Amino acid sequence: MGFEPTDAVRDILTRIDAFVDEELIPLEPRLLNEGFVALEPELEEKRQIVKERGLWAPWLSKDHGGMGLSLMDFAYISEALGRTPIGHYAFHSQAPDVGNMELLHMAGSDAQKERWLEPLARGEIRSCFAMTEPMHAGSNPVWMSTTARREGDDYVIDGRKWFTTAADGSAFTIVMAVTDPDAETHGRASQIIVPMDTPGVEIVRNISVMGHPGGGWASHSEVAFDGVRVPVDHRLGPEGSGFLLAQKRLGPGRIHHAMRWMGICKRAFDLMCRRAATREISPGKPLGSKQIVQAWIAESRAEIDAARLSVLSCAEQIDRHGAMGAKNEISLIKFFAAGVLQRVVDRALQVHGALGMTDDTPLAFWYREERAARLYDGPDEVHKISVAKRILRKYGSE
Repeated sequence: MGFEPTDAVRDILTRIDAFVDEELIPLEPRLLNEGFVALEPELEEKRQIVKERGLWAPWLSKDHGGMGLSLMDFAYISEALGRTPIGHYAFHSQAPDVGNMELLHMAGSDAQKERWLEPLARGEIRSCFAMTEPMHAGSNPVWMSTTARREGDDYVIDGRKWFTTAADGSAFTIVMAVTDPDAETHGRASQIIVPMDTPGVEIVRNISVMGHPGGGWASHSEVAFDGVRVPVDHRLGPEGSGFLLAQKRLGPGRIHHAMRWMGICKRAFDLMCRRAATREISPGKPLGSKQIVQAWIAESRAEIDAARLSVLSCAEQIDRHGAMGAKNEISLIKFFAAGVLQRVVDRALQVHGALGMTDDTPLAFWYREERAARLYDGPDEVHKISVAKRILRKYGSE
């Protein structure tokens, strides 16, 4: 378990690192100051170059136009792409499309794959996933009010979702809705594909996150479903399988996120060290000569290394035993890596002083956007409780 990439993956990483440095990082000032929508046409050109170079969707099976890498191999790729806020998008490895493609590949019918998966895999359309609701605690995912009522060969969906990432401009959403309120807790909900142009679907607003509502893929929307009617054949998998599918989607997705966080940490650490080495606080006296800054650098290095190895170990467990065989590891990396991310970005911002508060570097962007890492996919506290309970059972605790 040396957690070293193969020679083939090393070659891919070299090519990706060069592309990120030469083609994507120079676009960051426009992204940070003008927003994603303004940058989208240029990004589409970069995505076409990625396709031409054979680096499109590294995680996706070759049957659907991807590179067919294992989860472990893609972990390294995700880290490399995470160094810039637009890395995953440029290489068609962005959430929530990755998870939706995995769901469609895993549970979609032939007709669903042809209509939705194929154009999504080619990057011709975008998608979103509607689960969280404003009126219920996101820490309790089985508690939801959105319903899908069966009427003949249709479902009629009513409810409201929020923090539906990338709904702005998406072709379709996958909605978690209660289809049988009398079923056991984890069998009440189903996942249903809903085209975003269906009558009754309304994007109420792009939610302002710490002062930034965003736009296009880089946004989080509140979405209303008012008498939305879709055919029953839009359901993914059997009725009542919504939570089971969500769990299967969650494990690999956690690796994608956590290694993206490690890429952010890598870039933030590099920025912090460069700033500490070159910024003088008095003539001939660099910021890095201060012991407190040296301590931040040392602590960050130790924490990044520990988190990174934990995520790679989890990826290996999932590749070997599946997500259900790595429950503890998946929860552990969620809260540990998210905490490391927050601390490293905060230290890097502090070292940059007033500059860190501006959008002249990506640090402020990550500070406001990635604070949510400790909330989405389950709050850190829920994962800590879950891990502790499973550990204590081995000691006879009920």
